[in-house]
Amino acid sequence: MFEASGRVRDALLARGYDAVSIDIRETQSPGPHIVGDCFDHLDDGWSGAIMFPTCTHVCGSGFHWNHRVPGRNLMTDRAVFQFRRLMKSRIPRKIAENPVGVLSTRYGKPRFTVQPYELGEDASKRTCFWAEGDEPPSLKLDPAQRFAGRMVEWPRGSGKMVERWSNQTDSGQNALTPSDDRWSDRSETYPGIADMLADQFGEWLSGRSMSMLERMAA
Repeated sequence: MFEASGRVRDALLARGYDAVSIDIRETQSPGPHIVGDCFDHLDDGWSGAIMFPTCTHVCGSGFHWNHRVPGRNLMTDRAVFQFRRLMKSRIPRKIAENPVGVLSTRYGKPRFTVQPYELGEDASKRTCFWAEGDEPPSLKLDPAQRFAGRMVEWPRGSGKMVERWSNQTDSGQNALTPSDDRWSDRSETYPGIADMLADQFGEWLSGRSMSMLERMAA
């Protein structure tokens, strides 16, 4: 839900799961897709859902605007309310994604966080995942997948070497130039994260995973 790229949907489909994406925008990749407000589809009988709610008003990188723009605090309150509504919906198994921000204190600590470079991507963007439902799996990382960033001296002249990735300037800022689509480009799910969600959580989300008693009897 909240996915126009179809990247996570396609990763699930490739592994044999029935999956459909939902967004107010058309899908960027041909495949099963509903154009509409995901809140109108929460009670459609899903076995599980992966949600990517808009992070504009809750992410840490933009939170400083709350003290400068009138009404922005109300937008943050609304975004937190919507996140709660998603996670408290009747869908039995849910995962929600967002970058580091106020949700960790306003909603609860995420189940796990991960960096794209830990999943083979040349990118840095610590991402949080919350999970609701019976016995959600734990994330397993393979150290061999880690993508090594470039080493730069920062601050310049300090003699201190730090690691940076392709989406970062040497100072650690986001390297995307300003544009009308910058928010969309920054929010697009990295293929490594889509593969991780499909590989490690697809079975659980589909309802196919065995319960604890079933595993003990197996």
